[in-house]
Amino acid sequence: MITKLLIAWVLMAFCVAVHAIGMMVAFRRIRRSPALADPRFWPPTWLLIRMAGWLILLHLIEISLWALLYVWLQAMPDLQTAFYFSAVTYTTTGYGDLVLPAAWRLVGGIEALTGILMCGLSTGFFCAVVNHIFRSWHSETTGN
Repeated sequence: MITKLLIAWVLMAFCVAVHAIGMMVAFRRIRRSPALADPRFWPPTWLLIRMAGWLILLHLIEISLWALLYVWLQAMPDLQTAFYFSAVTYTTTGYGDLVLPAAWRLVGGIEALTGILMCGLSTGFFCAVVNHIFRSWHSETTGN
């Protein structure tokens, strides 16, 4: 059981690294964007759409990492099934139509916890950008 938890911990660490790198890339691009302070509707909206797409791509990469692990462990029969299982586990949808073999079920729980954390991190990042846009608009309208 310790080995399985260690494998899950290593994959969680990879997911955090993917997310951190991806968010730093987004942060560097966003902070230079003129859309942050644009008072019109579409430039900041388009920025948020692109950012949401980027964050979802990061999550899909992380889901893919878990799916590859399940195929490698032979815990799922094929990549398509593993990707589906990983997506519903990572997002904590949990349909329950697929389950890991008993020996690996705790790994699925670690994936769900990782997904919760990474989705929370994405939400925080998204809210920070929206807050920045709001502050830019507010300071422009109030002169502060």
